[in-house]
Amino acid sequence: MRRTSWIALGVLGAIGGFVVYSSFTVGGARCEVCVEFAGARACRTVEGATEEDALAAARTNACAQVTSGVTNMLACERMVSRSECGPR
Repeated sequence: MRRTSWIALGVLGAIGGFVVYSSFTVGGARCEVCVEFAGARACRTVEGATEEDALAAARTNACAQVTSGVTNMLACERMVSRSECGPR
């Protein structure tokens, strides 16, 4: 192989290694949220960079399991839910 091929392979390997490494170190906080909406219940656990990010994502994921449509989704996300957050 030519020198440029080895350089390109090294750069691609470094980028791939960085992607794998960063995917294992995503969260700084972990939150579990349980919601009840229209008689259905769902709980989801999410990791995020901050507690606020993890809480919002967990609430959105849980509401997506028990609602259909944008109006119901927004109503579900505004409801009080049981949540438990802490460091990763």
